Amino acid sequence: MLGSVSSLPHQPQRRPVNGHMVVCGDDTLARRLAVELRYVYGERVTLLVPPGREAGRPELSLTQRARAVALFGRMSAAMSRNGTGGGGDGDTNAGVEAVRILEAHEPTDDVLEEAGVDRAAALALVYDDDELNIRAALTARRLNPRLRLVIRLYNRKLGQHLETLLDQAAAVSMPGLDPALLDTSTTVLSDADTAAPALAATAVTGSSKVIQAEGLLLRAVERTPPRPGELADPGLCTLALLSSTSQDPAGAEGSDSSGAEGPQLLPDLATVNAATGRGTVVLEAISQAGPDRAPTRMGGRGAPLGQLFSRRLRWSALGVATAVVALAVASVVTTGESPLHATYLTLLDLLAMGDPAVEGTDSASRQVIQLLSGMAGLLLLPLLVAAVLEAFGSLRTASSLRRPPRGLSGHVVLLGLGKIGTRVLVRLRELDIPVVVVEEDPEARGIPLARSLHVPTVLGDVTQEGVLEAAKIRRARALLALTSVDTTNLEAALYARSVKPDLRVALRLYDDEFATAVYRTLRTAHPGALTRSRSVSHLAAPSFAVAMMGRQILGAVPVERKVMLFAALEVAGHPQLEGRTVDQAFRAGAWRVLALDATPPADRLPDLAAVPPYDPLDPTGPGSPDRSSGLVWDLHPGYVLRREDRVVIAATRRGLAELLRRQRSLSRP
Repeated sequence: MLGSVSSLPHQPQRRPVNGHMVVCGDDTLARRLAVELRYVYGERVTLLVPPGREAGRPELSLTQRARAVALFGRMSAAMSRNGTGGGGDGDTNAGVEAVRILEAHEPTDDVLEEAGVDRAAALALVYDDDELNIRAALTARRLNPRLRLVIRLYNRKLGQHLETLLDQAAAVSMPGLDPALLDTSTTVLSDADTAAPALAATAVTGSSKVIQAEGLLLRAVERTPPRPGELADPGLCTLALLSSTSQDPAGAEGSDSSGAEGPQLLPDLATVNAATGRGTVVLEAISQAGPDRAPTRMGGRGAPLGQLFSRRLRWSALGVATAVVALAVASVVTTGESPLHATYLTLLDLLAMGDPAVEGTDSASRQVIQLLSGMAGLLLLPLLVAAVLEAFGSLRTASSLRRPPRGLSGHVVLLGLGKIGTRVLVRLRELDIPVVVVEEDPEARGIPLARSLHVPTVLGDVTQEGVLEAAKIRRARALLALTSVDTTNLEAALYARSVKPDLRVALRLYDDEFATAVYRTLRTAHPGALTRSRSVSHLAAPSFAVAMMGRQILGAVPVERKVMLFAALEVAGHPQLEGRTVDQAFRAGAWRVLALDATPPADRLPDLAAVPPYDPLDPTGPGSPDRSSGLVWDLHPGYVLRREDRVVIAATRRGLAELLRRQRSLSRP
């Protein structure tokens, strides 16, 4: 049950005024995004959802509208409990109406007009169907050329082409459009791509997260204190303190509703020094990023010899070869022939092609060797037939799914090959981590990828006995349960822990309260094993929300069940940054300046998260391996931030919302 809806204010259904945000979707991401915009950024939001229950989840008793209303009610109650629901300088939601909810099967022209797209500031299309998002985006661009579009697409190549097309349409409709506005006019994102790195890192190490900025990799890791009462190594800087109960077997993994016991993002030095015995998330290293690696196949590019021929056949062939060598040596010793000639005669006898050795012409030893060679030749014929049959069988099944090898160990068991599971599989193979996939649907989206990468795959219902055993769960290093059904993920985790109590487990769970209960139970039952839970919509929603505000974040780092964002901001228009020193601009629990982009404004890359392409005709260009990055990471605390500067910051969701909201209010007439 999602909770009571009585705390939600009356839902006004009148047409919204100008400058509101519209979110269209059919799953949890749409609801999370509406919550993010309403309760974090303080925006007026119209949410468009299909009538009825969520597609593909018949076990849910509430309709999509009811689930959205319940979620908003819980958030409103949580804001009131935390004291952020009233007015004041720190109130993000003062004077903001409740979310306006509309129901429609598809976002047609009439529906989008009813939602006020022609007067909206931004529109997010986050349906699970790529085609539906594309059709709605084309319609919305025609209705409002100035509209900022944020589109959810799984197909990355198609997304790049669509982004270019829609930007061109906006430029043609408004010839004098500011290039800076045009750059943020259309943004194509994938929730799978956003969440996959965090999920893969959670399964592999439970700690390592990587953010990319202008060809550099920022690595954030979890560190535990060496002994009780001591502090962990702070690295380059401390980004977060983990929950005070994270080392307690009965403790919970902190979320936004954890209060004082939850993780603390961007703490000041005094707080860090006082938090002895607590784990931390630190910025560990900064390194140069290379080109993206292609996912590697398991077991090599071609079919290995062990897959073409069975072990018994290989041993039989070795026995025949040994017999031939022994007969050739015996012929050399007994007849005095040269080794080459003796081997030649032995092979002729083996294939029944040599002249018979007769009495009086050939010696007795030659006759005996010829008889033995003939017997070896009789053994060769069935061996050749078996080799041909096995080779044909292997080639015929080369396009089929590979089964887990008998001696496989130290691998990750990945449950589910939908959109999320497929992206996580690619990420794990990029890291050369062995994977065994478990999938119930033989027509799932990721099955062709698993086949092409030769990833061992088990087809079956994970809730049935013997399926996880077939995936070699007893010798696995981790289990990643990424189906869209929370109960299935939980059942798989519980069964895996019963088989291997110290197994590292990462679950995909949507509801924070359910995740907290699961985490506490698993930690109590198995205190020595690492347990993590992640919500894909919770990881992806901040990226979509920031894009709707006209910015792109460099990455999101999950800290337990909270999210810390990395973004690039222009100092101009931010009074919290402009004219202040780096030390003065730091606000504990909100934002922290990490780096300065020293590149001249005319030469800056519009997207710091992208690795610029290398141009061989311009060896000093942006993509040159010899070109040093323009980002300065060792900033002096006394450096004064200027209006023309661009900085990389780490921020909480509310901290970044405050920066963007105030800049937006200053830019309004």
